[in-house]
Amino acid sequence: MSSQPNDRPRVAEYVPATGDREPMIESIGLSKFYGNFAAARDVTFSIYKGEVAAFLGPNGAGKSTTMKLLTGYLAPSAGSARIAGYDMSTERLLGAERLGYLPENGPLYPDMSPRSLLTFFGNARGLTGTELDHRLEEVIRICHLEAVIGKPIGKLSKGYRQRVGMAQALLHDPDVLILDEPTAGLDPNQIREVRKLIRELGQNKTILLSTHILQEVEAMCNRVLFINEGRLVFDGGPHELGVEQRDLDERFYELSKGARRT
Repeated sequence: MSSQPNDRPRVAEYVPATGDREPMIESIGLSKFYGNFAAARDVTFSIYKGEVAAFLGPNGAGKSTTMKLLTGYLAPSAGSARIAGYDMSTERLLGAERLGYLPENGPLYPDMSPRSLLTFFGNARGLTGTELDHRLEEVIRICHLEAVIGKPIGKLSKGYRQRVGMAQALLHDPDVLILDEPTAGLDPNQIREVRKLIRELGQNKTILLSTHILQEVEAMCNRVLFINEGRLVFDGGPHELGVEQRDLDERFYELSKGARRT
């Protein structure tokens, strides 16, 4: 097994679900069609409390579409999505109370400061007074935004903007986080910081993160879901893919190019 830096805690191994584990993210036959094109087809899996799952696949495989279906942002053509037991087609508001979502390149209103943006989102979620003040203080600390909290978001680096996006996802202290390409476009130092944050959050939250970067798997996750051409083609632990970089590269290629539609 490849060595890990001393400052990086080991991620718990993936353990298949048993009947007494609580599913927090459920994809049940999810499909999304645009005419004859299937962006997602019969995608089925469950992610359980305390799991950090990587959603792997090549560009255009259907990762973002599936995540939008899970969050209720898109309506499925078939199947259903559940967050903490709530059907995101019929109980979306209840599910949203338990969910934090970081979309890829989400809008952050460049003229606003992080504080004003987070206050706006907090009010939209019903947070006011001392409760809002406490949550603002907490996410500013967790995401290390103290140095830029009053600056216009449009003037911030990509790394700081990503931290602001993460802060809004965490603001209402959700049980479930769905993160679409959380390290995309970041420099190596920023990637290191975001990975550390996700590992810390994964200690008491359920996390699904989309990526096509294989190093994310070993660094942060104890579960891997691999999607190709809209279909789920692998569900298991990182060790089943291979722990060395060459092994991961080869498995990624096999699952991307070798999977066949059935």
